[in-house]
Amino acid sequence: MLANLERVELLEQAEQLAKMVLESDIAEQYQICLYKLQNNKESQRKINRFVSLKELYDEVQRFGKYHPDYKKVMTQIRENKREMDLDPLVAEFKLAENDLQDLLDAISIIVGGAVSEHIKVPTGNQFFETNSSHSSGCGGGGSCNCG
Repeated sequence: MLANLERVELLEQAEQLAKMVLESDIAEQYQICLYKLQNNKESQRKINRFVSLKELYDEVQRFGKYHPDYKKVMTQIRENKREMDLDPLVAEFKLAENDLQDLLDAISIIVGGAVSEHIKVPTGNQFFETNSSHSSGCGGGGSCNCG
């Protein structure tokens, strides 16, 4: 019974932490950038074009350079990816997304490290991977080789 109460309290505190993250300036900036990106027709056109070419790219990749449209598709995918990546709203969103991910990675490392230095904490950030012993688990490119 005591373990269940402790678990409920921990989950409530985790919900409080999540609420704090959601109310942070970083999360607010992410939401603003996401909204602007989702509601801009030109940015969405670039994204949708790239996604449709990516499907064709995946098809071509199965056959490699022997596919009859290999060079054409490879050129198109590079050009459209560059066009999409250079879109100001896409770039702004990616920066905001990275900032939010950095915050979540830092929180994961702090929580995991507080429990044990041997806890495996997944991060997608090389800063944490090279400067922390906590990133050897899933997503960290550790022994499971899933990173």
